[in-house]
Amino acid sequence: KMLHFRKNPCTSNGDPTLYKRSSYHQFGLDDFNQPAGFKMNLENRWVRKAETIPWAEIEDKYAELFPSNTGMPAKPLRMALGSLLIQKQLGFSDRELVEELRENPYFQYFIGLPGYQDRAPFAPSLLVEFRKRLTDEILGDINEMIIEYNEPKDPPASGDSSNEQGSDSRNSGTMILDATCAPQNIEYPQDINLLNESRENLEEFIDYICYVYNTEKPRMYRQLARRDYLNLARSKRRSKKKIRTAIRKQLQYIRRDRGYLASFLKEGKELTDKQMARLKVIDKVYEQQKYMYDNDVRSVEDRIVSISQPYIRPIVRGKAAAPVEFGAKFDMSLDSLGMARIEKLSFDAYNENEVLQTAAENYKRRTGKYPERILADKIYRNRNNLSYCRERGIRLSGPALGRPPKNQKIDRKLEYIDNADRVAVERAFSLAKRCFGLGRIRTKLDHTTRSSIALSVIAMNIDRLTDISLAELGVMDFSRFKWYRSSISCLFIINADRVEISAGY
Repeated sequence: KMLHFRKNPCTSNGDPTLYKRSSYHQFGLDDFNQPAGFKMNLENRWVRKAETIPWAEIEDKYAELFPSNTGMPAKPLRMALGSLLIQKQLGFSDRELVEELRENPYFQYFIGLPGYQDRAPFAPSLLVEFRKRLTDEILGDINEMIIEYNEPKDPPASGDSSNEQGSDSRNSGTMILDATCAPQNIEYPQDINLLNESRENLEEFIDYICYVYNTEKPRMYRQLARRDYLNLARSKRRSKKKIRTAIRKQLQYIRRDRGYLASFLKEGKELTDKQMARLKVIDKVYEQQKYMYDNDVRSVEDRIVSISQPYIRPIVRGKAAAPVEFGAKFDMSLDSLGMARIEKLSFDAYNENEVLQTAAENYKRRTGKYPERILADKIYRNRNNLSYCRERGIRLSGPALGRPPKNQKIDRKLEYIDNADRVAVERAFSLAKRCFGLGRIRTKLDHTTRSSIALSVIAMNIDRLTDISLAELGVMDFSRFKWYRSSISCLFIINADRVEISAGY
């Protein structure tokens, strides 16, 4: 199966850079040049993680992103991807990551250096280019290559319940599907705060034009506007009347400052490209806030919740801790071996039941068969999805639609097994948010945010592959019909030349 990377327009800016392969090829830990008297541990987690990644195969595809023969040579794939995975695992900042790479020989081995060196391998600002270059589509292909590289060659029978019930023999395996939100690292959006930040940005633009073109500054009442904002921001009790009064005043200040800027631009004075992009965002914020104020409503379509990151949208999740989250929403699937894949990623809210059929088709494209069963929430059980699964012999977990008949027999045991197995995707969400940076995304751009989410999933998969041996992967399955957790004890006897598995009931 060949995986082709699409060329990333963010890497070249008109002139694609040359990609030169590294002059050394690191095949094992023995080739790593170590300082005198220092012996590296073969069981170190970063040494084991490096063994789960097919660096050479990924680099062959990665080099296709640099078709030019001229320009500054780019860093190798192992250095770029390895550095970002270390950052995701340990939560370092860009500057701190470079310092850790300089000090830790295991990190240097993981990113593919030929030996230990007491100097930084690259500048911290280069990490931004790594995230731009490795888009979420490319990282999705890399994730698939890593999973395929670590798959057991001859997996045993799944032992799924649907085999015993005589389902279609074309299907095999289990797919778990669910959706979550990756919250962005922004302050909680309030209307008054957005308007105050917009006003301050407009005042900075006016100061810039007056300084560059030696023009007299107009009267902007910035001290009075700041005082009106603080009267509400520092208030412990905010009545509806007080909030509307503060919003009305900030809207007036913004309209006045925007008028000054419009007259300056009409005279031929110019702002920078970055300032013009921010000005368009401010105009959109003013339009939305003015509409909500005039119509006395609290929602508007495509509402902007961050001036610096206007692509973020509010995602209504209905959770007890956070009813509304601000970030990207994505669907993630788990296969029978517990490997995670992103099925859909979007900053706009969407109904996750639209993803089930696409995820099932992706499963068939990877394995050649549809899954025997799909474990998902009730929201996925609409008529279209039920009909789709019925035609293809897929068992979709959950009760039937409509009022249940009086004499219906419910398989409580099967229902309990499905519910217990579906918790695996919830555990994966929790693990990714607690340990792999998915709980608070700190990137600033929309495409780097997508890359950050994909990196979290890859880092979680690599960590799982490192902790689980090949013998365990061979017998793992979500179904409990054959492998009862309470009634089976599996003993793995691993020898140098063979693996023996004995199960005692």
